[in-house]
Amino acid sequence: MEKLQSLSVHNSVVINNLTERLQDSNNKLSSMSEERDLLLANLTEITKEMEKLQSLSVQKYTCPAGWRMFRCSCYFLSSESGSWSRGRQDCREKGADLVVIDSTKEQTFLSTFTDEETWSWIGLTDKDKEGTWKWIDGTPLTLRQCEVTGSSRYWETNQPDNGGGDPKWGEEDCAHMRSGKKTEDNWNDRSCDASLRWFCEKNAGV
Repeated sequence: MEKLQSLSVHNSVVINNLTERLQDSNNKLSSMSEERDLLLANLTEITKEMEKLQSLSVQKYTCPAGWRMFRCSCYFLSSESGSWSRGRQDCREKGADLVVIDSTKEQTFLSTFTDEETWSWIGLTDKDKEGTWKWIDGTPLTLRQCEVTGSSRYWETNQPDNGGGDPKWGEEDCAHMRSGKKTEDNWNDRSCDASLRWFCEKNAGV
């Protein structure tokens, strides 16, 4: 009789232990299910965000009519002529500015923009200090040399020369390029009051 009672007590303890373990397992399983559901929800949100980003990345950049695209920028060559300041004003009125050349490929693109030789202002000047050429964004020309593979090489032979000391040319403090000249060494300095065409540049839109 005592053995049966002892066995009954033992079985009861075992059953209680198994019940507790089963309950713990159920609790852990429930917790894991909740974590799984949370991870799945997060994964769904991440997937949606990735789809949005992919959708944005495939949107095509566009340029206004009359402008040409290169990479993510739009370029415009004026049909009229005027001073360097007039050219810059016109570019700004178009939501742009005179072109700033910061890569060899951009220099090549502009050099071949037209088939016929065209003299056009670019956003480069030494008006603040003679001989210290800066882009309109304030960057010294020399600081762009690593990007442009030595941008100073784009000056024509013996340029810039500030008019060579000849009074008839005046102070030559603004730079222009000769696109269509069949060479990339096509920068020259001219009087900022000279009447030339101009290149405008602005970011492309979507």
